[in-house]
Amino acid sequence: MIWLLFTLVFAFLVIGVPIATSLAASSLIYILVTEQGPALNVIHRMVSGVDSFPLLAVPFFILAGNLMNTSGITNRIFDFAKACVGWLRGGLGHVNVGASVIFAGMSGAAVADAGGLGAIEIKAMKDGGYDPDFSVGVTAASSTIGPIIPPSLPMVIYGVVASASIGQLFAAGFLPGLVMALALMAMVAWYAWRRGYPKDARFLLDNLETTFGRAFLSLLTPAIIVGGILGGVFTPTEAAIAASAYAAFLGAVVYRTLSWKRLLRVTFDTIETTAIVLYIVAGASIFAWLLTSNRVTEQFAEFILGATSNPYVILLLINLILIVVGCFMETIAAITILTPVLLPIVMKVGVDPVHFGVIMVLNLMIGLLTPPVGMVLYVLSRVSKVPFERCVVATAPFLIPLVLVLALVTFVPAISMLLPSMLYGAEIKALGAPIGR
Repeated sequence: MIWLLFTLVFAFLVIGVPIATSLAASSLIYILVTEQGPALNVIHRMVSGVDSFPLLAVPFFILAGNLMNTSGITNRIFDFAKACVGWLRGGLGHVNVGASVIFAGMSGAAVADAGGLGAIEIKAMKDGGYDPDFSVGVTAASSTIGPIIPPSLPMVIYGVVASASIGQLFAAGFLPGLVMALALMAMVAWYAWRRGYPKDARFLLDNLETTFGRAFLSLLTPAIIVGGILGGVFTPTEAAIAASAYAAFLGAVVYRTLSWKRLLRVTFDTIETTAIVLYIVAGASIFAWLLTSNRVTEQFAEFILGATSNPYVILLLINLILIVVGCFMETIAAITILTPVLLPIVMKVGVDPVHFGVIMVLNLMIGLLTPPVGMVLYVLSRVSKVPFERCVVATAPFLIPLVLVLALVTFVPAISMLLPSMLYGAEIKALGAPIGR
């Protein structure tokens, strides 16, 4: 009868029911029809799914990102990034990527990057004479760096579901995020050469010092978050609280751009976003529990491992599955549902859970740039006033460097595991090596 569960979810999604409601309602109907325990199981499992201390980091990272966008911190970051790399040919494209790398160390969410920093970047590129498709494409692609470089909301969710170290996950995302940035900057350079984009600014040491001075306190935010976690001063949850408090202090006391009215709006936006995220986690939790209790995860693992034991082929298949799922399912729901299904498979072929977390999040970030879900595309379409269909076409070329980075990160574990091995003593295992939890 498990086919009934998938049929119900698909039917609900087709008629436009939100993903969290689709998962919860389908699970409830399935339990009632199959008499698999009392209906109260749905509520119990949904509550259990969000009853986790590390998940407290989610609202505070969201709050920190909203405070930065509201307090003018993003403007200072953009100006500093422009002073650093604006002198390159196609300068504002490189600035776009560089600013996203800096902002990634603060927000941990692609949509926050696209909606806050993206609005500033697209306006600046439009005023600088850049083509709208190039502006939207590079902004969309660079926003996916946010959940890879720590902190990262998707990695917090993955860490909770997979019982993996969130500190190690954060460390594992740093080098892949930098590789993504370099790949996107190479793509920007190619566009600049092909379209004849100019250099947008001269490199002036005085300007670099001035913008660095204005952005210095803002740039301390990643040091507080990442340094605190890696140094053992904070747990991820405590680091998120510290980041929110620091962002509020900068906006209210130092920059004096955060009024009570703005703070109230930011608070309500954070509550709304947090409620949506946790509702998705709760709905996906009951769905994942049904898959596990009906041995769907075990049967799928047996099917994959029965077809091949080659770790490279298995990872290739799983990457294809994740990319397809990312096109149709929201990131948090996909992580909550698929982690119990896919993690046992990759562990049997020697893939570290931390390494797999980076692979999964990077796959699903690419999904944010593809229709029909493509949340980043919807946000940028609204921000740039460019039709959604045109945003899809504009972003497509930038998927090439992202997919190449995905392949590199997938098949070269050292890229992800180097920092965790240095900071936490984690082992770097070749694919196919035996591994234990």
